[in-house]
Amino acid sequence: MASKLFAVIAGAGTGTGRAVALRFSKTYPVVLMARRPESYQDTLSEITQAGGKAVGVSADVTDTKSMESAFHTIKTELPDFKLAAAVYNVSSGYMIKPFLELKPEDLDDSLSGSARGLFNFAQKTMPLLLDAVPQSDYSPTLLVTGATSSIRGSAKFGTLAAGMFARRALAQSLAREFHPQGVHIAHAIIDGIIDVPRTSGYTGKGDVEDWKLKPEAIAESYWHLHTQPRTAFTQELDMRPYVEKF
Repeated sequence: MASKLFAVIAGAGTGTGRAVALRFSKTYPVVLMARRPESYQDTLSEITQAGGKAVGVSADVTDTKSMESAFHTIKTELPDFKLAAAVYNVSSGYMIKPFLELKPEDLDDSLSGSARGLFNFAQKTMPLLLDAVPQSDYSPTLLVTGATSSIRGSAKFGTLAAGMFARRALAQSLAREFHPQGVHIAHAIIDGIIDVPRTSGYTGKGDVEDWKLKPEAIAESYWHLHTQPRTAFTQELDMRPYVEKF
């Protein structure tokens, strides 16, 4: 395990967040961040039982005071540790509804979780990532989870697309500002249905195997992004199952 380096995952629930936490915990202590402890408790126990170190922090990424408290807790739990990797995997504003049935607060909810949440998370993690540049084994990294709606505003997905477009734009801006300072920022477009318990009953490709994205495969791609040399940073990576149309 790398000495005095850690990773933090915001949105460390089931699915991608859990898989990323497990993958990064093979090398770093990991901080699991979610609004409710029940979202990360099982993953925390799994990492601890496997011999790794995990810290659970309950926080609302859209609330600045909550984030202040969360990162104060992190500093207390991991004194003298530097931040090697930060992952923003928070879901927000998933709603399929005709445009004329939407309310302004539906848009606010999507923009809050996608753009304001990333804004707050990046403002807390970026100074820590910059501070780790001289010491980190790999370039300190901020990874941002996107979706199909990050690049395509489909019918009835208006609020989700608005939020995810904003998330992608902010990630691009951060990359252009901080890549030259040695911090790697990458946005991942997850284009397809993820294979989690909630989607177990979904049908989509008939009897074709592996038509859903495996969280563990996404996590391996995230680890690859983190370990890329600074001579070849990827700013955006799109992932989809082999049978997914695009």
